[in-house]
Order: sequence, then structure tokens, then C-alpha cells
Amino acid sequence: MTFQDILGNELIRDQLKNAIHTRRLQHAYMLTGEKGMGKKSMVQAFLLELFCTSPAADGAPCLGCPACKKILSGNHPDVTWVTHEKPASISVDDIRTQITETVDIRPYEGGFRVYVVPDADKMTVQAQNALLKTLEEPPEYVIIFLLANDEKNLLETVRSRVVREKMKPLTDGMIFAYMREHLRAEDEKAKICVAFARGNLGRAMELYRSETFSEWYQRLMKIIRGIRGMNNADILIEIGKLRNECPDLMEALDLLELWYRDLIMFMITRDLNGLALAGEQKTLMETASVSSYTKVQSIMESIETCRKRLQANVNPELSLELLLLSMKEI
Repeated sequence: MTFQDILGNELIRDQLKNAIHTRRLQHAYMLTGEKGMGKKSMVQAFLLELFCTSPAADGAPCLGCPACKKILSGNHPDVTWVTHEKPASISVDDIRTQITETVDIRPYEGGFRVYVVPDADKMTVQAQNALLKTLEEPPEYVIIFLLANDEKNLLETVRSRVVREKMKPLTDGMIFAYMREHLRAEDEKAKICVAFARGNLGRAMELYRSETFSEWYQRLMKIIRGIRGMNNADILIEIGKLRNECPDLMEALDLLELWYRDLIMFMITRDLNGLALAGEQKTLMETASVSSYTKVQSIMESIETCRKRLQANVNPELSLELLLLSMKEI
């Protein structure tokens, strides 16, 4: 992934590219945006352009020199991608052993030492404090990238010492065109994945490749179409099937929210064009004919309540049952 391959986020791309070629590099950057927005791809493009020893006239990396090959294989001696054993946190020991205890080692090959911290918002407070001295007084050859899904989890003292860049969502058209070119994707499933991803290319690609997405998508659509005729036993059966088919119930809630947003949009505009889930027009029209804006808004609130319950580890079956009972009342 080179800068030429990056979709969208032209401002960030051009700023980083210009910094490399004018040698006005900052010592620390933070890229923010949800998982799948292209933070790692942007950093890889930066690394290729920074270290390539045989660039083109416009500065584009050759992808064939030893430095490029090492970047692409993840084996460049002057680049450290910080890892952590605990999935939910980056410890102070992780930061010390992989960054603060090695920053005084001068570069072996490329003139710079670059540290990349994926999931930087998972750093503990102690880990962030351990990193602060390096952020405040880094050696001249050190560049640090913090990649964060949610920068609010980072200390203000950390945020104030980095150049912050927020990755922007892509348009649905850009994502669909990319998937059509690279995955030969032109079917209804691709359109659903694009709509569901809400500007997140990585998420759209992941959903399209998923072997289970079609199953739990159809399960949710079956629930929506038939919810008014279901009794409590039917609802519990459908919840059990959904839990078996959907690996992440938060994504199921995201899809429900998207469907009801389409419903609200249609109820307000009576226009079927531009709906996210265009293949659900018949069900949307039927539901709109027997419902009201107030009831749909109530369901949207129930979806958010269910989300909070799941985050608080409330029993998933009970949380989903309460949500589906509110949907039944539409």
C-alpha cells in the first residue's frame, strides 16, 4: 500500500508525503479513526516512501529495493510495530521494552527509527506516562506513530505532544468501486456491506469476505419481517439462532439501527432512492404503512439501550428479548 493506493484522506496523505520530501518531519503523530479506516495502511505508505532507496522521480517507492522489501515483510531493523500479549491493554513493560529502552540505539540503515503503536488507546496510564519522556525529548532520528480508535482514552499530556490527524470516512461510491475492482464485487451483498460499513473500507471488505455475514444478515431481516407475528417462544428461538450465527452482537445492533434509519428516512421523504439497504424496499414500505415516526424513534432508543446493556455485560438473551419485544409493538 503506497500513498498512490490510499483512498480518500488526501490531506493527511499529502501532509505526510510533503513532510518526508521537505524533511520537515515531526517526532510524533497520532492517527485516529475506527478500526478498518486505513490507519495502518497510511503508516505503511509513509514507511515505504521514507525508507525507499530507489524512488521514482515523484518520490514514489520502487517496492523492489531491499528497504522496500523489508518494510513490506515487516522486517526492517529501524521499524518497530509495538505488540502486546494482553488483548485489552498495552502495559508499561510493553512500552519500556519495545520503545523507551531502545530509542537511544541509532538507526541501522535508513537514518530514522520509527515506532508504531497500534491500539495506542489501549495503553494503561502507567504505559502512557512511561512514553511521555520520549514524546517530550525524543532523539532527532525517532518518529512515533500512535494509532488510536478513540483518542479520548489517551491522556491529554500525550495528545498535546503529537500531531493529531483524524481519518475520514470514504464515500459509498469509492468503497464500492474499490471492491468491484479488487474483489469483482457487484452483487447485492456488496451493496449491503458498503452501506453497513458507513465509510469504512476495511469493514466493508471484511464483511464481504465473511462466511457468516450473509447468514446473520438474513436472520435479522427475517426477524424484522416477521416480528409482529411472533410470540415469545418464537422470539427466543430466533435470538438463539442469531447468537449462533452472529460473532458480534454489536454489529447486529448496528445493522438494525441502519434499517430503522432507512425506515425513518422513507417515512419522512417517501423517497426510496438513496436508502442504505435498497434491497429491503418492500419491507420498509409495508412497515411504514402500519407504524408511526414516534414508534420508530422509540425502537431506535431501545437499540441504544440494548447496546449499553451488552456493554455492561447484562445477559445477552434478556437484552435482545427486551429489544425484540419493543420492535414487536411497532
